[in-house]
Amino acid sequence: VSSYVPFHVEPRNIVDDDPQERVSAEAAILNSRVHYYGRLTGSSDRLLSPPDHVIPRPEEIYIYSPLGTAFKVAGSDHASKNPSIVTIFAIWNTMMGTSILSIPWGIKQAGFTLGVVILIFTGLLMLYCCYIVLKSPKAISCVDTSNWEFPDVCRHYFGKFGQWSSLVFSMVSLIGAMVVYWVLMSNFLYNTGQFIYNYAHNVNVSDSEFGTNGSDKVICPYPNTDPGRNDTMNVLYLGSSGNDTSDGNSFEHYWSKTNTVPLYLITLLLPLLCFRSASFFARFTFLGTISVVYLIVLVTFKAVRLGFHLEFHWFDSTQFYVPEFRLLFPQLTGVLTLAFFIHNCIITLMKSNRHQENNVRDLSVAYLLVGMTYLYVGVLIFASFPSPPLFKDCIEPNFLDNFPTSDVMVFVARTFLLFQMITVYPLLGYLVRVQIMGQIFGNNYPSFFHVLTLNILIVGAGVLMAKFYPNIGSIIRFSGATCGLALVFVFPTLVHMISLRRQGRLSLPSALFHSFLILLGVANLIAQFFL
Repeated sequence: VSSYVPFHVEPRNIVDDDPQERVSAEAAILNSRVHYYGRLTGSSDRLLSPPDHVIPRPEEIYIYSPLGTAFKVAGSDHASKNPSIVTIFAIWNTMMGTSILSIPWGIKQAGFTLGVVILIFTGLLMLYCCYIVLKSPKAISCVDTSNWEFPDVCRHYFGKFGQWSSLVFSMVSLIGAMVVYWVLMSNFLYNTGQFIYNYAHNVNVSDSEFGTNGSDKVICPYPNTDPGRNDTMNVLYLGSSGNDTSDGNSFEHYWSKTNTVPLYLITLLLPLLCFRSASFFARFTFLGTISVVYLIVLVTFKAVRLGFHLEFHWFDSTQFYVPEFRLLFPQLTGVLTLAFFIHNCIITLMKSNRHQENNVRDLSVAYLLVGMTYLYVGVLIFASFPSPPLFKDCIEPNFLDNFPTSDVMVFVARTFLLFQMITVYPLLGYLVRVQIMGQIFGNNYPSFFHVLTLNILIVGAGVLMAKFYPNIGSIIRFSGATCGLALVFVFPTLVHMISLRRQGRLSLPSALFHSFLILLGVANLIAQFFL
């Protein structure tokens, strides 16, 4: 007897490569039969469940989302399932993002020792909350939750409030990521163009940059920064007009990191955002893995060439070193909340695992690999940063900014990341469009005007940030703390406590511990506004 639940899909809500696709007449008839059987008995009584011949064929089955969208299901045969190693690296690849560029800065803000401790602790905490999300559908009895996602679970426990809240905070994480991408793409495009121009015109700018000497040069973009301050980039960027110079050089005037380059990206990316389907860009997701692997190689090479520069000063700053424990540590927790965030899609990723009994083990191994990657990059960049002559507070929110434009290896890294982000950005925009338009209009592409208006608002936010506040560390920590509050700490822990209470298994220590997790999420968000 099949385990599928009776369902209903409005044809206009079906999401596929062809937005005009309709349910076939045969599938519509079978759907009516499923509804007929569904009215004969309750969901807990399997005696009168629909027989197999009534269930539509796999290619005619759709998952109905609480956000008003239906997604076609691929065949669920055993051959389509992935082994554990593939599932683990799929999670690793999905979680690896732009946050890795800000990990060294976050460790600097917290202090080296405290930063390492917080990174490990936050990883374990995020793993536990992700584990709660993963098992949450199975804790609901008398309902077939085999096709449920976490928003379905939130709707089950909290009704419309849970549904809309999950949508809002999902949008915060997606749009926040798109803003970070725009800032980084502007940065990478500017540095790539600057490298090509300098190479073509044989321009040597290394003497004008404050930094170390030698073939592996490290720079401090803002050398007059007070080592005790935490807003090294924030104030300087607000008062900076990019790379304009007083000599009226035409290239410097038209190729400015904050004034012109963010606008140039509009001509490329705004048309791509208006594509009806993002399936073409999904084929280039492998660029993300290549970029991360190359970053690891780059960090290793630079650390070997530069050596370690560490001194431990536990509570007081020195001229070249930061203390091991700093009160700015919430900035790192905000970054890590987004860096370890995969809670909104972990159920989907785990459904393709061949051995479902190994889900918890595979999830733990994936988080271990992610944590080790962040720890490796963060520790090596911080430890190898040459102090003296530079001080550790020179580490930028994007650690690639601490290397000059003329560095060939860093130029390759920026180029890889630029092309990767150009392909991922339309995918993020597609997810935003599907969820917002599907919820409001019941159609993921209601009209070109609607889609263009939404895309202009998203692109405008990215351009404004790239011009006036291109600090990816702060953008990441605010968006991470905001979406993490709901989708990592509040909803998963409340769902877990309600489930335990209905089963009569909620103990006082468990209630106190999970309430403490909610308080941590609230404190993490509030602290971002006071640093």
